[in-house]
Amino acid sequence: MKKMDYQNVKGTQDYLPNAEIIRRDIRRTLEDVFIQYGCKPLETPILNYTELLASKYGGGAEIIEEMYTLTDRGERDLALRYDLTIPFAKVVAMNPTLKMPLKRYEIGKVFRDGPIKTGRFREFTQCDVDIVGVDSQIAEAELLVMALDAFNKLDLPVAIHYNNRKLLTGMLTVFGNQKEKMNKVILVLDKLEKVGLEAVLSELNEQGLSAETITMIKQFLRDEENSSFDYFDSYAEQNEDVRQGLNELKELQSYLTFLNVNEHCVFNPFLARGLEIYTGTIYEIFLIDQSIKSSIGSGGRYDNAIGGFIGTELNVSTVGISFGLDVIFTAVSSIGKSSKESSTIDYYVIPLGTQKESLLVANDLRKKGFKVEFEMSKRKIGKALDKANKEDIRYVIIIGEDEVKNNRYKVKDMISGNERVESFLFN
Repeated sequence: MKKMDYQNVKGTQDYLPNAEIIRRDIRRTLEDVFIQYGCKPLETPILNYTELLASKYGGGAEIIEEMYTLTDRGERDLALRYDLTIPFAKVVAMNPTLKMPLKRYEIGKVFRDGPIKTGRFREFTQCDVDIVGVDSQIAEAELLVMALDAFNKLDLPVAIHYNNRKLLTGMLTVFGNQKEKMNKVILVLDKLEKVGLEAVLSELNEQGLSAETITMIKQFLRDEENSSFDYFDSYAEQNEDVRQGLNELKELQSYLTFLNVNEHCVFNPFLARGLEIYTGTIYEIFLIDQSIKSSIGSGGRYDNAIGGFIGTELNVSTVGISFGLDVIFTAVSSIGKSSKESSTIDYYVIPLGTQKESLLVANDLRKKGFKVEFEMSKRKIGKALDKANKEDIRYVIIIGEDEVKNNRYKVKDMISGNERVESFLFN
């Protein structure tokens, strides 16, 4: 019989216990922060109708190209969710009795048949928070502060870049960019950090823009004053989108300044967030040490999605943020954190020819609420103690025949070397 060549599907991976302990620790940290900020849990299906995920209120053409699609036995067109945002918007649209404002969180796997690079996979876990029913930029401020809090707890210094899609589309309109080409031009600008100015200008030439429009965009990209809100005042007088976007940015900055986090949040006038879903403020989170170049979190306001699913033109104020668990794990791993730091075992019970009696002790400790590992492999005492040291298990209980006979056992502290005696009725 031919041996099967076992391997993972490209873009997926297994997480062995040492790695998964760290991932679970990251997940718990994020979830604790979400709960601390008053977010309520919600879960959506991985499997959805293709029509839902491919709607105009979804991620746009580039994301749809990466969507995994399939057909069930009833020949229905289905797809695996590529993010948690659209399924959530569907939930709100289907449940009009939900109390507003609604602040939810969800942690779950999503799937994209896209390019693979460091920290980017085809099956990955997103950790999302969304706020529905708040018009004010205080919702964005809450999410940005929450993000800074979460990454502080993960010991990952970050900077948050933010912009506003109204400001960006308004500026492009002033420069003569045509409406039907807006999304493609924004997608090109979204590559600025990755490919550089000259490559972006080259791609803009391929979009069929007028020479005057490209010249104005080029001047905008190169102007050293464009990081100041004052730069946009004159444009705000020419275009309503620029005016609205600028006002929203000023409101957001006022909150960030008041909360004393402005130094961690940077206005980036070229940040585009290529997804078509966004209607206002947008943001991306980057590691300050640049050990991973791509963002490790992102989000923005998408006021059209829920109303679109309901079948109305009404705007339903919605803003969200998403953290990539896998890319955060890659970042945490790169700074040398080991699973030893995350050991959760309180006691390690080692039997010396006393399996039944030792199991009785282990179960008694578990009933009292302790986390207990019971040695089942009959390894020698020296190797068992080595295991305790390697896995950072502090308290070890060794039970031999004398311990059983005397109805007591010793608890050894692996750090101090001290021992204490506990009484226990074995019979």
